[in-house]
Amino acid sequence: MAMDANPFQGVLLHWIGGLAAASFYVPYRRVRHWSWETYWLTGGVFSWLVAPWVLALCIVPDTPAVLAAAPAGSLFWTFFFGVMWGIGGLTFGLTMRYLGIALGYAVALGFCAAFGTLVPPIWEGKLGTIVGSTSGQVVLLGVVVCLVGIAASGAAGRSKERELSDEEKKAAVREFSFAKGLVVAVFCGIMSACMSFAFAAGKPISELAVQHGAPPLWQNLPVLIVALAGGFLTNCVWCLALNVRNRSGGEYARSELPAAGSGEPAARVPLLANYLFCMLAGVTWYLQFFFYGMGTTKMGRYDFSSWTLHMASIIIFSTLWGWALQEWRGTSRRTHIWITRGLLLLIASTVVVGIGNWLALNH
Repeated sequence: MAMDANPFQGVLLHWIGGLAAASFYVPYRRVRHWSWETYWLTGGVFSWLVAPWVLALCIVPDTPAVLAAAPAGSLFWTFFFGVMWGIGGLTFGLTMRYLGIALGYAVALGFCAAFGTLVPPIWEGKLGTIVGSTSGQVVLLGVVVCLVGIAASGAAGRSKERELSDEEKKAAVREFSFAKGLVVAVFCGIMSACMSFAFAAGKPISELAVQHGAPPLWQNLPVLIVALAGGFLTNCVWCLALNVRNRSGGEYARSELPAAGSGEPAARVPLLANYLFCMLAGVTWYLQFFFYGMGTTKMGRYDFSSWTLHMASIIIFSTLWGWALQEWRGTSRRTHIWITRGLLLLIASTVVVGIGNWLALNH
């Protein structure tokens, strides 16, 4: 991996993945007359099953053989952390519902960045070595800058909470609730960090993929199949349970809503459009880890820093989406200054992490 390392190319790949991650929820806003559990599971089929297998088989044809030869322990822990990450993933959808795109990403991913970046090297006993080198110190400085940027983004969200009336908040985010959203976002962020652990557990699988002829850039595609299968299991069980409890299971095939008791005509459900928007959301969601997996192969010795880059780029682009969707409309100049500070710090963090990885390659 080190021979092919190119940290600045890795940063670019992580930015592309972050753009995909920040954008995936936008198509869901166009789904009509479906409950959250219905469109979340429909999109998830494409995110966690269809896209991982299709792209892996197209790029790494020996994927079935790689998975068959993989160590049982690596398969188990990759799947297990995928299940744990899936719990965070399904609550992430709730975070978007209660906080909106910009604030929801900032709070949830703050915890996700801290845990997902620092726990793997601590677990592997490498943190002392990292701290003891100049390049490692620069990378850790980038992680700190990222966390400060995330805190600034959270401060912007808190400022928004204080300034806007309930009506103004809900005009941008229909079900806005800072208290509910904060609880869900904290839990979501901690559990979502398990995807970083899944990649660490899947390293024997990616090494096998290279032995079977996979280009190093694509070696993590079989790992994604296993990890996302775990995520699918969690989300599928939860969404189907909600379908039963809320009696929303018929939405998958219902082309119109039942007529109201007042004699009003039944509303038409754009069934085909709903499926297409869910497919678009699901594939876009998968592309975040498609590019993340590529980016990790370019980061060299300190590939653990990939998680920081991923989180920072997601928040950068989700903040821009928040502006585009007018989630910050009506807020003060002070709030916008906090948003800008957070954005600049996050951009700076990706540059600092890239420099640290570059130093590791050249010294």
